[in-house]
Amino acid sequence: MTADAAEPPAGPAAPAAPAATTAPAAPAAPTAGKKRVTYIFPIYNEAGNIDLLHRTVSQVTESLADRYDVSFIYVDDGSKDESLTHLQALADRDDRVTVIELSRNFGHQMAVTAGLDLADADAVIIMDSDMQDPPRVSLELVEKWEQGYEVVYAQRRSRQDTAFKKLTASAFYLFLRKVASIDIPRNTGDFRLIDRKVVDELRKYRERDRFLRGLISYIGFRQTGVLFDRDERHAGVTGYPLSKMLRFAADGILGFSVAPLKLISRLGYFISFLSFLGILYVAGVKLFAPETAVPGWAFITIGMFFLGGIQITMLGVLGSYIGRTYAQSQARPLYTVASVRTGTPSPAHTTSNAHTTSHARTTPAESLAR
Repeated sequence: MTADAAEPPAGPAAPAAPAATTAPAAPAAPTAGKKRVTYIFPIYNEAGNIDLLHRTVSQVTESLADRYDVSFIYVDDGSKDESLTHLQALADRDDRVTVIELSRNFGHQMAVTAGLDLADADAVIIMDSDMQDPPRVSLELVEKWEQGYEVVYAQRRSRQDTAFKKLTASAFYLFLRKVASIDIPRNTGDFRLIDRKVVDELRKYRERDRFLRGLISYIGFRQTGVLFDRDERHAGVTGYPLSKMLRFAADGILGFSVAPLKLISRLGYFISFLSFLGILYVAGVKLFAPETAVPGWAFITIGMFFLGGIQITMLGVLGSYIGRTYAQSQARPLYTVASVRTGTPSPAHTTSNAHTTSHARTTPAESLAR
């Protein structure tokens, strides 16, 4: 899903403002004449990675300082460790940092969505916070963006994961490409750069069961990839155990394919065909070789259990689609924000909020989501 290089995207247009009960504090004002690049980091129990991550990404982005205003949005997704404390300290000493504190754990995709809703930049770079996505690769994403691409995704050439994780990920992307209604690049995560116009379009999509890499592919625009070697996690444990991985895979498949529904019909036709053959076989035995007929109910009982299992499985598939429709029809906010904290260089910007220390501004907000 690539295109020929074109001129860099035009100057920033006014972003679509997400609805909010209380408007959050905006990041520090940009330098006149410079475009803005914002990094978004979803955080969940990453206390052991935050300081190294920020130090590394700050060093990497020094080469961008002459051309861009670089800022960082950290979204704390209800962490149970000291992640929020570390993020507050970052906001105290770096005025480029904005910290969004969600009221509870809403999940990785919702945390990224919260960052996208707040970001006001010409380009946004989404990265995980476990140091598996090398910050230096983001410079290559920016280079491709400067060539005119609106979406530049980081595509894994290799990954330092367990054999089980590699196998399941490969199988998932292979299956997804077979059944999805759109082309979703293989071996990609959410590590990517997206242009302002893509962010503005993405804000219009408010699905609860979000699969952001699929949504971005669905939106379109000029897209290309950059190959990279994924590193090992620096500290902590993954926030994606097997149960969450399966749910995430279901979001990708059910959100961008009706193949499971078509499979129900095809399986029904196949079982009906087998049943018809069975009827012909039984009738033939009765007519031409009655002495070979096997008495008893074993075959019938096994057949009933088999068909019952198939029916229950298919009801589960239907239930998954119906459940997604029901959840979407409730139109609840995607997430709730406890506070938005923006670092400032001046001690004058202080409040008495319990989450606030000097050199930072904290703005409570009930929700940024529509």
